[in-house]
Amino acid sequence: MSDLPSSPVVDADGHVLEPGDMYQNYIDPQYRDRAIRIEVDERGHENLIIDNRPYQSESMRGNLGAIGGIGMDRKKLLSRGQVTYAEGSPAGGYDPKARLKVMDEEEIDIAILYPTLGIFWEGTVQDPKLATAYTRAYNRWITEFCRENRKRLYPVAHISLLDPDGAVEETIRARRDGCIGVYLSPDLPARNNKRFDDPDFVRFWETVQELQLPVAFHVIVRELPTLHEWTRRFNGKPGPIGLFGHAFLAIDVMAAFTSMISLGILEKYPRLNCAVLETGATWIGSWLDRMDHKGEVTEAFTPIKLKPSEYFYRQCVVSADPDETMIAPVVKHLGADYFIWASDYPHIDASFGVVKELKEQLASLPIADQRKVLGQNAVRFYNL
Repeated sequence: MSDLPSSPVVDADGHVLEPGDMYQNYIDPQYRDRAIRIEVDERGHENLIIDNRPYQSESMRGNLGAIGGIGMDRKKLLSRGQVTYAEGSPAGGYDPKARLKVMDEEEIDIAILYPTLGIFWEGTVQDPKLATAYTRAYNRWITEFCRENRKRLYPVAHISLLDPDGAVEETIRARRDGCIGVYLSPDLPARNNKRFDDPDFVRFWETVQELQLPVAFHVIVRELPTLHEWTRRFNGKPGPIGLFGHAFLAIDVMAAFTSMISLGILEKYPRLNCAVLETGATWIGSWLDRMDHKGEVTEAFTPIKLKPSEYFYRQCVVSADPDETMIAPVVKHLGADYFIWASDYPHIDASFGVVKELKEQLASLPIADQRKVLGQNAVRFYNL
């Protein structure tokens, strides 16, 4: 696949599985003793260590194998202490040569890559400079990973708004190093509970707009998740993440997207593009209708000039999941220009054969529209 087709298949949200010692190897030397790592506790269970503190999530302790786990026994993966992080990590998650082989088998021409361990620590880290050091370590590693084939593997920079000045500096550095976009954690604790319109973030928004780097919001995992009060066990502590928790991982991303519009960020920065990831895509039509209606009601108190849906059409895309059975009607309703798709490889909720599955879901659409969703939109959106 050295010569890519004119209508490539682009996985717009694939993942890597960072090696357990990656942060220690790639972080600035002065932060090495505080690097993210994996350790075994006194009960023999693996856990993440973040800033020299065990990750305080009952669902993760002893279950790090389930961070990856594609194609494996899910019951075993989710049974504490059964599968280590390394055992749950297929080679395609950490070895670029192996990833390209998987892409060939899956008929994927291009993969746009996001972190895995990187979606766990924001909100836990309170030191702004350490947050930037963590992102810089990851960005160094992922750009090196993608150098294996610059035409097929594309890095997205992890940026933390906990350190606004560091975010600007690292965005510029990462862009120079080859990153094609910016991943932001969607939740408030990741940015010290500041809204997107906080004056501290002006330089960042100006920078990503000037550099033409799309911003993407992706689901995250926190020690205390959104809606955690709904999943408390009888003793008052949060229980292991189950159906409710997995289903509502999307809520932070939906909130961040809505906030970008309602706070006027896309109004103030009309050349800033935004991708909405790992929420599915079939909700977007009804949500745009709802925002347009509520936007009329609150027009006098909302700092935007257009309908909310017009900002989506002008500046956004949303990522579809391969198993969404209603995706074709939604694409037809809103227009094919606003949809990309994601494999989520190599996570536990991903599967193989997704390109075939997605093509089946899109089969009722015109060929030109299918090609847009399968890859042309991602090529355009990220200026590949």
